Amino acid sequence: MRKRVLLATFTALVAAVATFGVRLTADAAETRTAGETRTAAETGAAGKTATTGEAKAAGEIKAATFTHPGVMISRAQLDFVKGKVTAGAQPWASAYTQMLNSRYASLSRTPAPRATVECGSYSNPNNGCTDEREDAIAAYTDALIWYIGGNSAYAQKSIALMDAWSATIKAHTNSNAPLQTGWAGSVWPRAAEIIRYTYSSWPNQARFATMLRNVYLPTVIAGSSSNGNWELSMMEAAVGISVFLEDRASYDRAITRFKARTAAYVYVTADGSQPKYPPVGSVDTRAELISYWQGQSTFVDGLSQETCRDFVHTGYGLSAISHVAETTRIQGEDLWPEVSERMRHALGFHTKFENGTAVPANICGGSVVKGLGPVSEVAYNALANRLGIAMSNSKTYTESRRPQGTNNLFVAWETLTHANNPA
Repeated sequence: MRKRVLLATFTALVAAVATFGVRLTADAAETRTAGETRTAAETGAAGKTATTGEAKAAGEIKAATFTHPGVMISRAQLDFVKGKVTAGAQPWASAYTQMLNSRYASLSRTPAPRATVECGSYSNPNNGCTDEREDAIAAYTDALIWYIGGNSAYAQKSIALMDAWSATIKAHTNSNAPLQTGWAGSVWPRAAEIIRYTYSSWPNQARFATMLRNVYLPTVIAGSSSNGNWELSMMEAAVGISVFLEDRASYDRAITRFKARTAAYVYVTADGSQPKYPPVGSVDTRAELISYWQGQSTFVDGLSQETCRDFVHTGYGLSAISHVAETTRIQGEDLWPEVSERMRHALGFHTKFENGTAVPANICGGSVVKGLGPVSEVAYNALANRLGIAMSNSKTYTESRRPQGTNNLFVAWETLTHANNPA
């Protein structure tokens, strides 16, 4: 614990310096598969394309600039989905219908912004928490419908929702404020990226950017020592916001914490006799680690820090990992190969039990609380389809639950956007 206190102090000093990082604003390249040329829509000009080379630094490949749209879904991926829906192909056509029929697609939806969103534990109190999350999902839903269906009324509705919140919100408060900021902050940039780079006009775009920079980013980029799903969602928000703001310093800082938290969230045998310690907090003895892992002292490939808590929260963490990895792929720093071993084991381990395999006595005392949720499409597509990893349990789980909809928090419409998407 003493080591953690010293480390936390040092981390805080580094964070203070990083906050004043320099923003990079430039055109960007869309990541294709490894070895291909990267192309992307020119910043701020929908429909135009630019080409860029790869920038290599410290043995890694990083895009020197940002790709737009580039938060979890790229223009090429959007075009793939649009083509499939237009052709009536499955599962995309049914997934699109599912989205269109949801309450999030209503053009009569009235935004419900608040200056202060107050969220306690398990959203008690819930003063604007559900409203904020669901207005963000609605804005993303409308942006997808605009791009796929071409009806500008949905683009305007997405803009109206984003404008309402950017004109109003000032803060998140109470104990769940960091997580709430992470959930909503993960979805807003997805909507904003599509609208800003594919629709003709958004007069209040700069105000929305200011909202993300001032209300969301300072909270989420600080991270959390709570259960791992918190910090993973917060890093997802920080990464997406940084892409929209073209803030390279914040992006790099968030990716560094994301890598550390991901390594500490899912155990693989290569870690040794126990999982890695979390990157922040006071957990630095084996006894503390076992307690942090919900009392689980036997560690097997794919076990998550929250497995023995429940699969719902585990699903939140795994989903956030998949979203960040997908964004990095688009941005020219593909982290899928780096996280593939943990994610293939984690998905296979949890979907095996979701599919009906009995839980052995050495895992969570032989009993788990299921409910992984609609979280497998992005990772399954990346790992099984792109990287060619055999994932039979994940395949069964994913295909049997299509179309995967939304968890009403930060996961939405991923059968539509990522099922078998090769782009």
